[in-house]
Amino acid sequence: MDKKKLARWLLTGVATAGLMPTSALADTAKEAQLEARVEALERAFGTLQGELHTTKAENAELRQAIVRADAKATEAMTASLAVKAAPAVVVDGFTVGNGATRVKIGGFLKTVGSFSRWSDGDVAANTLGRDFYLPQSIPVGGIREATDNDFSAKQTRLWLNLETQIAGHTLKGYVETDFQTAAGTQGTERTTNGYDLALRRVFVQYDRLTIGQDWSTFQYVGALPETTDFVGPTEGTVFVRQPLVRYSMPVGKGLTLHASVENPETAMANQGATSLIENDDDSLPDFAARLNYTGAFGELSLAGLVRQLSFDNGGISDKATGYGASVAGKIFLDSAKRYDLRFMATYGRGIGRYVGINFAPDAVIATSVNELRRVGTFAGLAALRLGWTPKLRSTFMASYQDADYDAGLSAASIAAFNQSAWSVAGNLFWSPAAGFDLGIEYRHAVRQLVNGADGKLDRVEFAAKYSF
Repeated sequence: MDKKKLARWLLTGVATAGLMPTSALADTAKEAQLEARVEALERAFGTLQGELHTTKAENAELRQAIVRADAKATEAMTASLAVKAAPAVVVDGFTVGNGATRVKIGGFLKTVGSFSRWSDGDVAANTLGRDFYLPQSIPVGGIREATDNDFSAKQTRLWLNLETQIAGHTLKGYVETDFQTAAGTQGTERTTNGYDLALRRVFVQYDRLTIGQDWSTFQYVGALPETTDFVGPTEGTVFVRQPLVRYSMPVGKGLTLHASVENPETAMANQGATSLIENDDDSLPDFAARLNYTGAFGELSLAGLVRQLSFDNGGISDKATGYGASVAGKIFLDSAKRYDLRFMATYGRGIGRYVGINFAPDAVIATSVNELRRVGTFAGLAALRLGWTPKLRSTFMASYQDADYDAGLSAASIAAFNQSAWSVAGNLFWSPAAGFDLGIEYRHAVRQLVNGADGKLDRVEFAAKYSF
């Protein structure tokens, strides 16, 4: 029993027995009530203290939770900012063969629309002269006809690039196609405009060795200006793709030497007939070399070509040596490389098929003596590129070619052969988005024969091109 209760019980008993006054007992009862109240207050206070301690603990946990949440939010925000600041990861191609070979696909989709006016006749539909500028196709000696309008998507180009690393060596493969260069008449403009896929370039590279079909080593591709046309300054440029074996090696700071053996083919004509003949009687490859120099100012190229011309028909045969040299370059006119000057100058004898898409023959057979008479060729081009804004630019270009025939050939027998051609052109390109180009170009060209007759071409051309 509680001591206080026991004391109260004893006092009550004493008072009842008359041993203690009743008033004393009453006082004791009041004290008991007070004590009971005090005990109740103590219990209530203890309860409040417990609740206060619990609240403090909960507040501490809440503060820790808030700190942890703030830390996580800060970490997430930092990560988000880092992702935004970091450059986008570009996936360049895909891999095959357990990841050993990387494959890249690219090219461009191009549509061209042209309005052509020839001064002396017309060019047949669905021929190369209607698709792009080909100086030897300009009519001479005819009657002016109406302006011709053509649309074409044949220049669309697709390529496949492969690369494999093998024991410290790099093995590459390349395939390039278009729909423009397939031989013969294809499709029809009346219905489907369907055209054949044609091989442009295909080769394998093993470190410095290239084997396959590529641009001739005699050609410097970097001098070709931007144009809506398939080639542009056609008569003034070296322009050949063919099978070859080429070795490339650095020979000094910024200097690279390329040397190759290439597919031979003598493009000749009989005296009195302008048609070019492919006899395929060549017994030695063509030999070409090019020295490239690259510096802060731009690029320079010096190329040389030596070849054997040959024919053998019905027991009549002859051989001659062809040779040529070409210097070309691209000079930057500002630090941003938006302005540049491109040029090429080529001279040689017996190199007609290498220049101007065979504007002049390599040689003419002097039928009276059955000998090959080499044709001399001089050609050149210049192009000025002006970058008006990052999205707007122009190129102004001029080109020229002249053929020099052997003095032993009578004027009458070569009267209808191509003597010279020249052209000037200017364009404006706009790129509203990366990889998307819109262009307009005007070209004036003249073709002249040995007998002095000439023909002219005026062409306005539009082009849309999406490169990927």
